[in-house]
Amino acid sequence: MISPHVAPASALAGGVLLGLSASLLLLLNGRIAGISGIFGGLLLPGTTDRPWRAWFVAGLLLAGLAFVWLRPEAFATVGDIPLTTAALAGLLVGFGTRTGSGCTSGHGICGLARLSRRSVAATLTFMSTGAATVFVMRHLLGGSHP
Repeated sequence: MISPHVAPASALAGGVLLGLSASLLLLLNGRIAGISGIFGGLLLPGTTDRPWRAWFVAGLLLAGLAFVWLRPEAFATVGDIPLTTAALAGLLVGFGTRTGSGCTSGHGICGLARLSRRSVAATLTFMSTGAATVFVMRHLLGGSHP
């Protein structure tokens, strides 16, 4: 069932933009659009390719800010999530990214497009873990429902 909150056209447009941006980064810069690797490269000492990484991250932030400005209602929260829970979730995602040697964008978008077996395994792992986490949080621990 399609959620009444997501129009198929907007989901299609988002997918096209993700694919286009990943393809352009690969074609024009020879780099995989793995956001954790791109951001992590900004933090490593001695990195010589900081400018393109900084521009990429700035583009992500500016696009997000522009969207917040244009459509603030799209960011309405569902339920009350404590800051500590959100911070813990972010740390767990970061840990998983390092453990899995890549993030959802690197494995799920770029790796699957290259038919990488490692990326198929990683994507199946994080998608099933995410689904299990949502199930536990919403149905077993009584968390909020959208």
